[in-house]
Amino acid sequence: MALYENVFLARQDLSPQQVEALVEQYKGVLENGDGSVGRVESWGLKSLAYRIRKNRKAYFTLMNINAPAEAVKEMERQMGLSEDILRFMTVRVDEHEEGPSAMMQRRDDRGRRDDRGPRRPREGNGGGQ
Repeated sequence: MALYENVFLARQDLSPQQVEALVEQYKGVLENGDGSVGRVESWGLKSLAYRIRKNRKAYFTLMNINAPAEAVKEMERQMGLSEDILRFMTVRVDEHEEGPSAMMQRRDDRGRRDDRGPRRPREGNGGGQ
């Protein structure tokens, strides 16, 4: 069986329990197709870069999948038919990442590397004359 990562965006007017029900629904589809779902991460309600079907925000969810291609295709078909799913993307991977995904890792601005070098103070009054 192949390994996949699936990220889907659910409508903003759903409750977190309804989003969890969607995850369980798609888990069932994959399990019926002899697949399994490993880690599931809910990234929460996030703003979108642009409106999708009149939604400015969406619930983001990541699922690590171990399933045959036919089961993944069936899950994607059902996601495409669902009005609760705004977008989804499934990517085949060689192996699943251990630990939290990049979206769940805590950002540490103190250790950030800045390629621009040190900031220099502006001269004058900043009027650009």
